[in-house]
Amino acid sequence: MALKNLVIHRKFIIINIIALLLLATPMQAMAQSNSIEWGSTETTTTLPNYFSFVKSVKNDQAGVLRGVYVPGILALPIIQQPVRHPEFISENYSEVTQFDLATQAGNVGLLAHNHLSGEDFFNLLPGQEVRLIYGDGSAESFIISQVLRYQALEPYNANSAFRDLETNTLITAEELFRKMYQGNRHITFQTCIEANGDASWGRLFVMAQPTGFSSR
Repeated sequence: MALKNLVIHRKFIIINIIALLLLATPMQAMAQSNSIEWGSTETTTTLPNYFSFVKSVKNDQAGVLRGVYVPGILALPIIQQPVRHPEFISENYSEVTQFDLATQAGNVGLLAHNHLSGEDFFNLLPGQEVRLIYGDGSAESFIISQVLRYQALEPYNANSAFRDLETNTLITAEELFRKMYQGNRHITFQTCIEANGDASWGRLFVMAQPTGFSSR
């Protein structure tokens, strides 16, 4: 009986961590009242070419994700979360964070704040190629399949429900986590949507499916 209670308690903790992960760290909002910031429509920085980027991120560690490259859109180093800190998201402008709970599910979650590298996520569109680069220089190729946007009905409440901005349907934080990070292998980019003076008003998810091509 004690073991059963321990399992239930552990599951409760994990569910709450998942819910909190779907929330952004509170920060000073910059959006104008009654407006939604979907991000810029073009990339203003000059990206390195693919081979130069691979060379810059590789560290000879096979199996460790080191970078993500979307031709013409973004070229960002990937860092991993500290052990037992699934709430961690990098505060550095030019990098993204690999979500460990997604990794445990066999998928790739890439997190970034919307005022930092997450700004680039708004330029991702279905049909674009995504390349994941590993420490040994090998790569996997994916194609973006979906762009999904949700409003957090209570942005700073771990039990908040989310509203799909396309279908207007509601979903819990746990259901949203499962939808975005479980299932067959894929990539999910996640950042926040800023609106109505709230930097954590909503969530943007961009999902990419494997093409079957890999240089590993």
